[in-house]
Formats: sequence, C-alpha cells, structure tokens
Amino acid sequence: MMKAFIVCGAPGAGKSTYGHQLAREVSATLIDIDVVSERLVRLALALSGKDPNDRDSHFFKDKFRTPIYEQMFDIAVDNLFLNHVVIVGPFTRELQDPDWPETLANRLQAEVIVHYVTCDPAIRKKRIQIRGHSRDRGKLKDWEEYLQYYQGENRPCFEHVLIDNNKEKCVKSSVTGKRY
Repeated sequence: MMKAFIVCGAPGAGKSTYGHQLAREVSATLIDIDVVSERLVRLALALSGKDPNDRDSHFFKDKFRTPIYEQMFDIAVDNLFLNHVVIVGPFTRELQDPDWPETLANRLQAEVIVHYVTCDPAIRKKRIQIRGHSRDRGKLKDWEEYLQYYQGENRPCFEHVLIDNNKEKCVKSSVTGKRY
C-alpha cells in the first residue's frame, strides 16, 4: 500500500525543509502548500481586491484554506498510484480532529503517517524573518496575534511522529535518524 506522509506544523517550524528531506529519503512525490498554491492565491486575492500577500486574515482562511487543501489532496490521489507522497502544510484545524488521519486515509486510499514539526516561537520568528516572504509580513507585524492563532502549537490529538526542530539549521529525519 502506498503511503501519504503529512508534514505539518506552524509556519517557520521547518516543514518544507523537513518535507524535502523526507520525500528524498522515501522516494516520494513532494506536494508543498506554497508551491501548489502561491501563484494562484496571489492572483485570486488581487482580483478580489485584497492584499495578495495575505495569508492570515479571516477572508483568506474562509475562502482559500479548504480549496487549497482539497487541491493538494487531489494532486496526491493522482500520484499515489505511482509512488508515496509527502504533503506539506500547516493543517492547524485538522490536527485537533482525532478522526482526520483515518478520514484522509480513506480519501487517499493510502496509509497516512503524520509528522508534526515543532520548534520554539523565537526560532520560528527568526526563520520567518530570514526567509523574507512578503506573505509573512502579517505574521511579523503582529507576532503575538499570530501566536494566538496557533494556540501554543497544540500537538496533534492522534498518533504522530514528533519532529523537534529546535536547532537553528538542523533537523533530524524520523526515517533514517540522520541530522541535516
């Protein structure tokens, strides 16, 4: 049976870096939320008369969040008949649904393994500042409000692989145990 590795956690925790490493290690197709959606989200926001850098408003979360995730899952289904997939995204709400892994496994017709990437807020903030994405300006503008949305980084309420990414530039693979 093919596997769908879900790499999730707060922005700046190191999801994309870890997801790339994991995809390489397990020879999987990588489906990263930013790569899948960024250009279309920017265009749609601009056409809606909204800030194309917005990723944190209620408007964005109400209108874009679900279709982006659904698109990622559609891409995963199209690839799972060939090989494993690694899907990278925050999945904040889903992490609090104890049935989500089973629901997703049924949809994808694959074994779902959730990897939760975490690190201290100060490290996340530094990483977000260093990467310099315009879509992160809202987070940095009101860091405390941003932290409230992630509610202290609540871990998934179901079985998962915990990736402690508190090293500034080092992450340990859960598959091979190597540090990068």
